[in-house]
Amino acid sequence: MRTDNQSFLGDPPRDFILLGISGRPWLELPLFVVLLVSYVLAMLGNIAIILVSRLDPQLHSPMYIFLSHLSFLDLCYTTTTVPQMLVNMGSSRKTISYSGCTVQYAVFHWLGCTECIVLAAMALDRYVAICEPLRYALIMHRPLCQQLMAVAWLSGFGNSLVQVVLTVQLPFCGRQVLNNFFCEVPAMIKLSCADTAVNDATLAVLVAFFVLVPLALILLSYSFIVRAVLRIQSSKGRHKAFGTCSSHLVVVSLFYLPAIYMYLQPPSNYSQEQGKFISLFYSIITPTLNPFIYTLRNKDVKAALRKLLARMWRLYRR
Repeated sequence: MRTDNQSFLGDPPRDFILLGISGRPWLELPLFVVLLVSYVLAMLGNIAIILVSRLDPQLHSPMYIFLSHLSFLDLCYTTTTVPQMLVNMGSSRKTISYSGCTVQYAVFHWLGCTECIVLAAMALDRYVAICEPLRYALIMHRPLCQQLMAVAWLSGFGNSLVQVVLTVQLPFCGRQVLNNFFCEVPAMIKLSCADTAVNDATLAVLVAFFVLVPLALILLSYSFIVRAVLRIQSSKGRHKAFGTCSSHLVVVSLFYLPAIYMYLQPPSNYSQEQGKFISLFYSIITPTLNPFIYTLRNKDVKAALRKLLARMWRLYRR
C-alpha cells in the first residue's frame, strides 16, 4: 500500500489555492468592487451588442456578424474567470477544484485563440469594404462569414484540446499554491515539478501560430487599407474610411499587445506578478471596454441601441 505522500505525488491534487491578484489584504475590497462593476458592465455592454446585431435589420452585414461573435466571446471570457474570483474574494478559503481548474484553462485558451481568428476575419471584412467596395456583397456573403466563424471556433477548440492533454499529465508533487487569480496554462506549467520543455515548446509554437499568423493577416490587410485610403482625394473621404477601422484597431491593440507579452516567452521564465496584472487586463478590462469602443465610434450601433431602449421603454410602460 502506498503512503499518502506517495499517492499524492502520483495523483493530481484535489484542489488548488489561488493567491489572487495581490498579496495585500486591504486591496481586496476595492478590487472586489472594481471587478463586480467591470463584470456587470461587460455583461450589459456585450449582451446589448449581441441583441442589436440580431434584432436590427440594418446590422445584418458581415461586420456585425463578426462583432456579435466577438461580444459573445468577451461575455464568455469574463464569465470564465470573474465569478470564481468574486467568490474567492468573499471567502477565507480561496480554492478551486482540480477539475474546475482544468475546465477554466481549457475554456480560456479556447476563447483566446478563437478571438485571434475573429479579429483577423474582421480585418478581412474591412479590407474588402474599403479596397473592393463594388465586390463587397459578392465576396463577403453570409455563407463565407459563417464558414470563417466555424473555422475560428473549431481552431480554438483544437488548440485548447492539445494544451489540456499535455497539461493534465504534469505532476505537481504536492504543490497546490497557484500564484494567480485563475487557472491558465503558463501558471500550471510554472507550478509543475517535472521537466516542462515539451509543454513550453508546444505552447510557444501553438501560441505563435494562433497569435502571429492572424496578427500578420491583420497588418497585411491594414497595409492595403492605408494605401487605398491615401489614394482618396477628399480629406472627408479619408477621414470616413479611417473612422470605420479605428474601433477595430483599438480592440486589436488592447487584445494583442498583452497576449504577445504574456505568451511569446517561455512560461517557466515569465514574472508571476507582471503576468497576473497582464492577465487581469486582457481577461477582464479588455472585454469590458470592447462594447463601449464599438458603440462610441459607430453611429449605426448607437442608433440601434437607442431604438432598442425605446422599444423596451414602451413595453415597460404598457
